[in-house]
Amino acid sequence: MFDDLLFSVLPYVVMFTFFLVTIQRYRQKSFSYSSLSSQFLSNERHFWSLVPFHYGILLVLAGHIVAFLFPRELLAFNSKPVRLYILEVAALTGGLMTLIGLTAAAWRRWTTPQIRTVTNVSDWIVYALLFFQVGGGVMVAVAHPWGSSWFATSISPYLWSLVSLSPDMATIAPLPWSVKLHIVNAYLLIGFFPFTRLVHVLVVPNPYLWRRPQIVRWARRRRAA
Repeated sequence: MFDDLLFSVLPYVVMFTFFLVTIQRYRQKSFSYSSLSSQFLSNERHFWSLVPFHYGILLVLAGHIVAFLFPRELLAFNSKPVRLYILEVAALTGGLMTLIGLTAAAWRRWTTPQIRTVTNVSDWIVYALLFFQVGGGVMVAVAHPWGSSWFATSISPYLWSLVSLSPDMATIAPLPWSVKLHIVNAYLLIGFFPFTRLVHVLVVPNPYLWRRPQIVRWARRRRAA
């Protein structure tokens, strides 16, 4: 019953929330689609944290998307051990880059007073979800190797069953608890996504080329004497 809620009901609740809130926010507060960059507050530390994070997460996301869209082709690619090893090392490297960059970004945000001042609760929630997701992904990669192959044979069919509106958990039921937590946390991250500054990835980079200049001002209420 609990698995049914997490893997058959939660995905649809999350996607409904994602699309509804994302569209509504863009229609009512289009200028809030910004990363509210803090680069000007600490440029050097910004580079050494966000660059490895972005490159790493793009590599990891690309691997997940390929395994989802082309499971048969991926299994054929992995039939050669050398190619499988290269793919696994690349995926683990991407995960470690993401984790290192995320750690550096969180440490920069916590230890730089100017940046901590403009950080809100939703930012810390996002960091927590990302840490759990990325750290859990690295742990899964180490504890349960050959993830590209078992993703294609177990998780990909489950995800396609969600797309076809007929959830089938037969392939993910035997998976370890760490993998299931990784999947559930991904759902939570997607559901929380439209409420955060992460929405900027949906409009980068093109809209910035033609929309009106945006001025961001940080305002704080004065405390009563």
